[in-house]
Amino acid sequence: MARGKRTNTLPLDRARVLEALAQKPGATKRDLAKMLGVKGSDRIALKRLLKELDAEGALEGSRRRGYKRPGEMPDVAVLEITGQDPDGELLARPQRWESNEEPPHIVVIQEEVGPALGTGERILARLSKVDDGFEARVIKRLGASAHRVLGVIRTSGPAMRIAPIDRKSRSEFSVDQRDRGGAEDNELVLAEPVAGRSEGFPRARVVERIGSMDAPKAVSLIAIHAHGIPTEFPKEVLDEAATLPPPDPRGRTDLRKFPLVTIDPEDARDHDDAVWAMPDPDPANKGGFVTLVAIADVAHYVTPGSALDREAYKRGNSVYFPDRVVPMLPEPLSADLCSLKEGVDRACLAVRTVFDKNGRKKQHAFLRGVMRSAARLTYAQAQRAFDGKRDPTISPVAREALEGLWQAYQALVKEREARNPLDLDLPERRITIGADGKISSIAFRERLESMRLIEEFMVLANVAAAESLEKARMPLIYRVHEEPSKEKLYAFSDYLKTIGMAFAKGQTMKPSVFNRILAGAKGGPNEQVMNDVVLRTQAQAVYDPNNVGHFGLNLAKYAHYTSPIRRYADLVVHRALIRALKLGDSGLTDREVARLGEIAEHISMTERRAMAAERDSTDRYVAAFMQDRVGATFDARVTGVTRFGLFVRLAETGAEGLLPARALGAEYFRHDERRHAMIGDRTGTAYRMGDIVRVRLAEAAPLTGGLRFDLAEANEAPRPARRAPLVRPHSKRRR
Repeated sequence: MARGKRTNTLPLDRARVLEALAQKPGATKRDLAKMLGVKGSDRIALKRLLKELDAEGALEGSRRRGYKRPGEMPDVAVLEITGQDPDGELLARPQRWESNEEPPHIVVIQEEVGPALGTGERILARLSKVDDGFEARVIKRLGASAHRVLGVIRTSGPAMRIAPIDRKSRSEFSVDQRDRGGAEDNELVLAEPVAGRSEGFPRARVVERIGSMDAPKAVSLIAIHAHGIPTEFPKEVLDEAATLPPPDPRGRTDLRKFPLVTIDPEDARDHDDAVWAMPDPDPANKGGFVTLVAIADVAHYVTPGSALDREAYKRGNSVYFPDRVVPMLPEPLSADLCSLKEGVDRACLAVRTVFDKNGRKKQHAFLRGVMRSAARLTYAQAQRAFDGKRDPTISPVAREALEGLWQAYQALVKEREARNPLDLDLPERRITIGADGKISSIAFRERLESMRLIEEFMVLANVAAAESLEKARMPLIYRVHEEPSKEKLYAFSDYLKTIGMAFAKGQTMKPSVFNRILAGAKGGPNEQVMNDVVLRTQAQAVYDPNNVGHFGLNLAKYAHYTSPIRRYADLVVHRALIRALKLGDSGLTDREVARLGEIAEHISMTERRAMAAERDSTDRYVAAFMQDRVGATFDARVTGVTRFGLFVRLAETGAEGLLPARALGAEYFRHDERRHAMIGDRTGTAYRMGDIVRVRLAEAAPLTGGLRFDLAEANEAPRPARRAPLVRPHSKRRR
């Protein structure tokens, strides 16, 4: 009898396939064939059986990704960090979870040394079964999920949608019941698109519930999550902050006899700089001054490589919203040990400076000391003192300190005028939030001389830091601001021609050139818009270990030294000074020196991220504030001209929005880029940058922060067009 070739020793049935998957979750069709001894034509039967089991819901997956029984996990899987439990343990869920059941409880064991894993980060991990779920050990970090959607849940009967907050999203997303993650109507969620469509919409699953849109702080929550700003401090960071002792004055220069004072905004959340000044007693420097700028010694507490340091680097800077601050450092530091509180001993890094009667610096020296603030003053209090108004809330000691500061400031003003830095007048809005979490008022901050005083003292200290480190040949991170690019200067020149002003493109660019133009526009119809145009012509200031100077301040050497509580750049400069000048321990390490380029690039990114989040939050608050005024008319100034319409700004609140091209009239309006104008093809009607137009608020969208306007008095009905997007203009940059 001929011997036939057998392909299987046991019959191929459901039980054997499911048993194999229990032994090896995630097995592919090829894996299963090998495990079950399936060969030849029996592969077709295995394929058919897998399809049947999939249709019945007895397994899930695909031949490429592998199969598993519902609710089971493979030995190795891609996981996504979802947060922390009350004990500080990292929690995760499978990146792909297609079962209708809740995903298993997974605790991540992070054994590697390095930055802590954050919410939303993906990892490749090895899984092991434990009593209440799984433990995952990190094999490799994979970074953040490729694409996520931040939006608001909208329900209508059984249907659930996610309305994205990003105006670039062209569609809402449909959410299946199994993918809602417990989210309810009007809840802000983070979602991840999944394959397929439902009721004509792309599908998504909820990966994080953020909070109700009715909550008082919902607006800033949107900005925080939209820009990926870390908010929760890991347990190890909080534990480290809680164990830090108060400063030991031994080994430090005692500055407690000097009546240093802090001068900050009324709503300041941290106080990291204090100032003092007096006339120089040296007869060789008649009319000159001696000053102290003392800065919280954050480097004493946040040491290189510590948990606090890793988290501070990750955040890069504090982020300020109208209703909250997301600090770079935990509260025990930012609001206590590193806050220069009145009447309390605090560790500091100070610079003593001597300058002449014209504000020209003669010498400076850095020292590590202990200080005690004589008074916590606001800008308004200091200004009243400078104006000679008696204020019973200011002590005699503080009043005398303010007299010395004011005299020294007069000398520094002379130096500033001689240096002639860029002098932009950019009004800053102050948004006041009521107890209900809504805007109670929007007003422009008053520009006080007391603010300029603090700015000049901080500039003086920042320059001294850069000079000392260069002299010691110590690498550092500079704050650099390049001169405007040729392309931007050409565009600036084209704009000036439209208002009859000349500008030589080939001239040597200095801030004084722009200042002359700004002075020429002062008091005229183009004053406000000229400040905007000059600002847009400038490059963006960044951090860099290579010095190219600071164009805006007209300084050859400049570093950020004065705010280590809220900027990592300043902390690095403090460490560099400690090492270079031998001021004790916790100085810059060799590893940090080697990474200065990487650090500078990272903190430049986190600064841009913070600026964008702060701007978005403000825009959404303003849109919510304007919602009740839809239909009202306003005078608005044209601040930008694009092919799709005009950006306009309201004088009363500074609210900005879009006047679409379709709303300008029935004729076709063409964008003239060189003239910064929209010009009607038939009548020649022109709308130029700087023009005042009467507008009606047509729509306010708090979800996206957009405002849309129509002309209040149009000669002709607007021509039909697609609905214009609610677009926000770019706001001002920081130096």
